[in-house]
Amino acid sequence: MNANADRIAQAESHFGVRFPADYRHFLATEGSMSRFVPPADDFLMINSIAELIDVNEAGEFQEYFPGSVVIGGDGSREMLVYDFRQTPPPLVLLDVSAQDWSSAIHQALSLSALLEQFPETGWKWDESAGHPVTSPGDR
Repeated sequence: MNANADRIAQAESHFGVRFPADYRHFLATEGSMSRFVPPADDFLMINSIAELIDVNEAGEFQEYFPGSVVIGGDGSREMLVYDFRQTPPPLVLLDVSAQDWSSAIHQALSLSALLEQFPETGWKWDESAGHPVTSPGDR
């Protein structure tokens, strides 16, 4: 196993999840990103594997949002989060001040889908732009 694969496995073990294949591939090949994406001109940041645990512990997201893993955001207040309460885990947007999952705004069903649609759509800011986020009790 190479160093990146070791770090990915350590992060998965830390969070008790298996990251989706496309996210694992992104981490192993691209590593991270932080830039304005034209033509939408929204800022998209995806953290490196080295930052992943620290970012999640700094925001105490695991305590407020069990089953969440923050992987990036808009470079400001919005966090891009995997919702591992669902299989496969969708990507949602949560403000740093969010109190519960009801504030989550669906972005995409996978990282590949997000990266494909992001140049055109940018961030989705309301539920009419995506799927409603449900908690396990809602099913």
